[in-house]
Amino acid sequence: MSKLINISIEKTTNEDLSKKRNFQETNQMENKDTNIEQKKKRRTRSRWDSQSKISKPAETKIIQPIITGRTHVPFTQPLVVKLPNSQSSLLGKLDSSGLSILQGNSILSTPLQLVKTNNNNNNITNNGNNGQTVKTSLIRKSRWEDKPTTKTSSWTEKEGEIGKAGEAIKEQKSGFQMNWGETPKVLNAGMETPLVVSGAMTPVLGAPSSTLSKQIRYERDLMIRNKYLSDEELDKLLPKDGYKVLEPPKTYVPIRTPSRKLTATPSPMIFGTPLYNMPDENSNYSMQGGDNPFNIPQTPSHLPSFKPEDIHFFQALLEDKEEDELDEEEFRDRMIMELILKVKNGTPPIRRKALITLTNRARSFGAGPLFDLILPLLSSPSLDEQERHLLVKLVDRVLYKLNDLVKPYTKKILDVIEPLIVDKDYYARIEGREILSNLAKAVGLSTMINSMLPSFKDENESVRDTTAKAFAVIANALGIPSLLKFLKALSISKKSWKMRHTGIKIVQQIAVLMGSNVLPHLTSLIEIITAGLNDSEQRIKIITAHAIASLAEASAPYGIESFDEVLKPLWLGIREQRSKGLAAFLKAIGFILPLMEPEHASVYSKQLVPILIREFTTSDDDMKRVVLMVVRKCVNTEGVDPEYLKKELIPPFFKNFWIRRSAIKKNSRHLVDTTVELGAKVGSSIILDKIVIHLKDMSEIFRRMVMQCIQKLLSKTGTSEIDQRLQELLIDGCLVAFQEPITDDGRIIIGGFKTILETLGKRSKPYLHQIGTIISWRLENMVPKIRQQAVELIRVTAPIMQLCEEKKLLNHFGQVLYEFLGEEYPEVLGSLIGALKSIVEAVGIEKMNPPIVDILTRLTPILKNRHEKVQQNCIELIGLIAEEGASHVSSREWMRICFELIEALKAKKKLIRKATVKTFGSIAKAIGPQDVLLALLNNLKVQDRTHRLFTTVAISIISQACGPFTTLPAILNEFKVPDQNVKSGVLKSLGFIFEYIGESSKDYIYSVVTLLEDALSDHHLVHRQLACNVVKSLATACTGLGCEDALTHLFNFLWPNVFELKTPHLINSVYEAIEALRIALGPYRILQHVLQGIFHPARKVRSVMWKIYGMNYFYEQDALIPFYPRIDDDIWVNGKLVEGIESQALVEHQKGKIEEITENSHVIKNTYVRTQLEYLI
Repeated sequence: MSKLINISIEKTTNEDLSKKRNFQETNQMENKDTNIEQKKKRRTRSRWDSQSKISKPAETKIIQPIITGRTHVPFTQPLVVKLPNSQSSLLGKLDSSGLSILQGNSILSTPLQLVKTNNNNNNITNNGNNGQTVKTSLIRKSRWEDKPTTKTSSWTEKEGEIGKAGEAIKEQKSGFQMNWGETPKVLNAGMETPLVVSGAMTPVLGAPSSTLSKQIRYERDLMIRNKYLSDEELDKLLPKDGYKVLEPPKTYVPIRTPSRKLTATPSPMIFGTPLYNMPDENSNYSMQGGDNPFNIPQTPSHLPSFKPEDIHFFQALLEDKEEDELDEEEFRDRMIMELILKVKNGTPPIRRKALITLTNRARSFGAGPLFDLILPLLSSPSLDEQERHLLVKLVDRVLYKLNDLVKPYTKKILDVIEPLIVDKDYYARIEGREILSNLAKAVGLSTMINSMLPSFKDENESVRDTTAKAFAVIANALGIPSLLKFLKALSISKKSWKMRHTGIKIVQQIAVLMGSNVLPHLTSLIEIITAGLNDSEQRIKIITAHAIASLAEASAPYGIESFDEVLKPLWLGIREQRSKGLAAFLKAIGFILPLMEPEHASVYSKQLVPILIREFTTSDDDMKRVVLMVVRKCVNTEGVDPEYLKKELIPPFFKNFWIRRSAIKKNSRHLVDTTVELGAKVGSSIILDKIVIHLKDMSEIFRRMVMQCIQKLLSKTGTSEIDQRLQELLIDGCLVAFQEPITDDGRIIIGGFKTILETLGKRSKPYLHQIGTIISWRLENMVPKIRQQAVELIRVTAPIMQLCEEKKLLNHFGQVLYEFLGEEYPEVLGSLIGALKSIVEAVGIEKMNPPIVDILTRLTPILKNRHEKVQQNCIELIGLIAEEGASHVSSREWMRICFELIEALKAKKKLIRKATVKTFGSIAKAIGPQDVLLALLNNLKVQDRTHRLFTTVAISIISQACGPFTTLPAILNEFKVPDQNVKSGVLKSLGFIFEYIGESSKDYIYSVVTLLEDALSDHHLVHRQLACNVVKSLATACTGLGCEDALTHLFNFLWPNVFELKTPHLINSVYEAIEALRIALGPYRILQHVLQGIFHPARKVRSVMWKIYGMNYFYEQDALIPFYPRIDDDIWVNGKLVEGIESQALVEHQKGKIEEITENSHVIKNTYVRTQLEYLI
């Protein structure tokens, strides 16, 4: 149905255009059937087409396409285009939107198709009108036929050239070949313009984050691991001989569900066409398998493994070069790369050594080479939290060593570290502040100001906010006085209001960061920002008011004198400002009120209330939050009359705030706190009478907020003001709220119910049977969550039932819960066991119905349930039975429970492990420690460290409960086992035992001396570390109990370990043991050992001895004076030291009369009253 269309174009005139329009209409009439068929099969134009843009050259005229409308007619015949001689070159460039650009003064819009030129058939002739005719073939071609190629986007493109017949038009651009008509492919990051993933709502920019990179890596690794193995791969895994390949059954059909992947939600990533991306054979992530499926270059054996994103930073390490081939700079750079890679990807021992090397050699490496690699790494988006923490730690240490050498890199370091200050992670913010503090101390204030000065007037407000927070950290590091002059100049700057805004923002952040430390400088800071209240820029006024509020909050309840000069401008501003300005001024006044004297605060509060009442009706959430905050401050003021609040404030307050809309806002917490303060001021009954009716409201969120308010109010004020009617309303409202559908776990409603019953006490007895009826009815419900809420209500009401002597009701619920122990839902079962534990505590073991033996028999199989809530409540209930009713159960049953409890020591939750350890002690106390201890000692051989640790704690608990004499023989005997884990467990157990039993350790110290001798001299570092902990526990427990001989003996074995510098854990343990021995033996014993080494020729010996001497001198300075060595006087005569007999004779002759010695002689007096440290100085 396609037709040949020949067009001759001489010039773009109105006549030509009219002729073409007529021809177009004729053509459309002839192709009417084609257009109808095309409209039925019309496809929506792709986003790629709509986004394509091409800049028009100057003096370009548009020629309307021959085919118009919303459908495209396929062309199979050539299109003849005639151009002037002056524009003989035709650029046949066609992008994916179907727009063909001609080099001359015309543009021809054509459908999406591949343009092919045939030079052999081109009819290019000159005619009488000095023109050319170009014959071009436009053929519609499927967009899926050509393989996509990766290309970059740019708006400046070079000329294409018309090739021979059958060849596509090529575009020479950046060395890539442009194939038009192929599938549009979304490219990777690094484009000049934002790219949009097909189907995405917003553009996706930049490289993938660390989380996304890990997810992609994980998915690809999973695909490689689960791919089908070929025969060659199976031959590598299994030997060819001895195995036979079985043929699959004829009826076997492998499960293949491609539709599952096809219908999956498209991932909004920037790595290609959604739904599916054709894998590239040459891709780094090839699916060819093998030992290196990701095609990452092999790293040298002495380096940690590379990640794909590390190659860009550590490419030089992959080059196989000998050290002789490298110059000095290259060798240094490679060494820095190796050390930083070890810090980033190495194991803890390797990382520790690399950190020490980088720290010690930082000045020799230089700041430039270090930061040129560290700072780009820190800026990488693929860095995870652990790697960032390690690199930040490295920067901190390097800064400390480099000191002033960092000055040229201050700006670069700030650009990397400042984002950490506003990070969502708390620990990242702390790390950022620490580095900024060290950087400021290293380079000084002037360098920091020069580096941050452009950010003070940045157009982006977030940049200015981050700069203000960073400068507050600098103020905290260098001290506020050093910054006052600069802040004063910045706050009155005439160049830009942004600089004034940033200066006042810095003052606000200083108050937020430093808190009450601003009190000595409060007056100066107020003087700096006072001028901002009268500034012509509204934003300056707002930030000034916020800064005053922060200063008042930080200095409360002191410093009202410093705010005298700002009270008048603030008060005038309250009457003049509106919206955000009024909110800021109200906030400032509200935080100043608690600083005032009661009579002054009362006056200001009464004048503020009408303004606050006026703003109750505002729709601005920020204003409402500020109003609630100021109301709370006014109510807490001592001079405010409660009667005035009842008449003037409370009616409009409840009318405007206690509505459903308030419950879904962020201000709900402020509303609850303000209402509680009002209740404490005017009486809880008034507040409860107004909000109790809302417990029956249809909105669950509103009911929850009401219950929170009632719970806090009753916890603060009690129920002394509540009458009978209000009690009934409260209980009725709670029951209605409890029975209404609850989407969450109901913790707030049940917690409020518990608070009401506890505060009512015995007055709640008339309502318990009604509550019990509702609970029994809801226990039979088919919905698990409803059953769980009913069981939780039993748990919180059981103590109230005991208080009200409702034993019959308690026994009824105990029997019901016993029958429900077969509950299949773990959440409900956990709550049920917790409720049963509350009933057992309330009723008692002896009076429990059903008998406690039956309950324990049902609980033992439940111990195998690994649900955390079930496990914890079950173990706690068993521990309660073992502690109070162990005689009701046979020893065989308890031992069976012990073996089940050993598995609970592997639990991930710490509360479960603590409950298990406590239960072991209770069982051992009931049946004797021998059998239980045997099971626990066998458990020391397991590989899991956490399991062994809590086993040792359980052993020490048993020793404390049953007496150390029952367990120490078995523990000491177990130390003979050659297993290192067993020995470590024994030493840990001894440390815990002596820590728990305290002064009773003096009876057992001599029995463990031999064991500690062996452990303190063991070649295994961990054993020496644990033995030091045992010595510490013994020394602190036996102080003043006459065990100095044994402690001195242990000290002699401990002392050689002070020179063990391999691991910081051992060093800390040794120093802690020495500190404990100082308390037990006295500081002079430590001094006698230290004096031998403080003048040792070896630096390492001297450094250790001086450190120990410093600790001894710091804590026991006065006690050391009698034990310093006596040093004889030095007598100098005529510049020579007189020694020996002559010195003694001279001293005896002169008898201390120094004035009789010749002028060229003098005596240096050394007496015991001068401390050793003073003599050395």
